[in-house]
Amino acid sequence: MTFAEKMLRIDRRIIFLLIGVCTLIPLLYPVGLAIKVSSEVRGVYDYIESLPEGSVFLLSLDFDPASKPELYPQAIALLRHAFKKNLRVIGMTLWVSGTGMADQVVTQVAKEMGKVSGKDYVFLGWSPGVSSLIISMGQDLYKAFPSDYYGNPTKDLAVLNGVLTLRDVNYVVSLAAGTAGIETWYVFGKDKYRFELGGGCTGVIAPGLYPLLRSGQINGLIGGLRGAAEYEVLIGQKGRAVAGMDAQSATHFAIIGLVILCNSFYFLIRSGKRREEA
Repeated sequence: MTFAEKMLRIDRRIIFLLIGVCTLIPLLYPVGLAIKVSSEVRGVYDYIESLPEGSVFLLSLDFDPASKPELYPQAIALLRHAFKKNLRVIGMTLWVSGTGMADQVVTQVAKEMGKVSGKDYVFLGWSPGVSSLIISMGQDLYKAFPSDYYGNPTKDLAVLNGVLTLRDVNYVVSLAAGTAGIETWYVFGKDKYRFELGGGCTGVIAPGLYPLLRSGQINGLIGGLRGAAEYEVLIGQKGRAVAGMDAQSATHFAIIGLVILCNSFYFLIRSGKRREEA
C-alpha cells in the first residue's frame, strides 16, 4: 500500500482531533487575524461615538441563552463603548427567557467599567406585552416600568432624570434573535416616537433585516459573531468574538487543506494505476 493510499484511509478520529485542535487553540490564544469592518457595523459605532456625554442609550437584549455565542459578545462590546463614552445606559429585554442573562451582561460590564447602578445605568428587566410595552414606554416610561429589575422605584433613579418617554432616548439598539426584536422596535417604537434605532442579530436572520438597513429604518446592523468581532476591533478591545473568528478561520483553513490533500492523493493513485495499465 502506497503512502497516498494510507492517507486516504486515515482514521477519521485523527481528522476530528485535528479540527478540535484548530478550534481550541485560537480560542485559548487568540491571534487577532485581520478583520475588515463593514459599513453597517460602523453605522452603529459612529452614531454612539457621536453622542455627547450624558446622552441616553437604551440597549434591548432581545435574545435567550440559545443565541448567546453570537449576541452576548455584541452586548459586551456595545456596553463597553457606551460606558466609555459616559452615556446613561438603560438595559432591558423583551424576552422573559433571557432576563437573567441580560442582567448578567449589563452588571458584568458595568462593574468592569466602574459604573454604579441607578446613577450611571439601570436594568429594567422584562415586562409583559412586547408591542404594548413599547407603546407604553413611548407614553410614560415610569408607568411601563414603575421599578427596575431589583425593585428600586424608577422615579428615584438619577440615571433617568429627564427621561419621561422614549422620545427622550437618544439611541436604541435591539440585539435580536428573532421576534420580538428589531422589527418590533421599529414598528411600535421608532415609527411612533422618532428615536434613532440600530440593531444587532444572529447571522441567520441578518439577510432578512437588510431591507430595514437599506431603507434607513435602522442606521446600522451588527450581524452575528463576525459583526461582534468587527465592533471589538472598532473599540480597540478584542475579546471572545475576535477569538471566535480566529477559531473559525483556523478550522476553515484546516478543512480546505484536507480537501486539497485528499484530492491530490486521489489523483496520484489514479495516475499510478493508469501507468500500470499502460
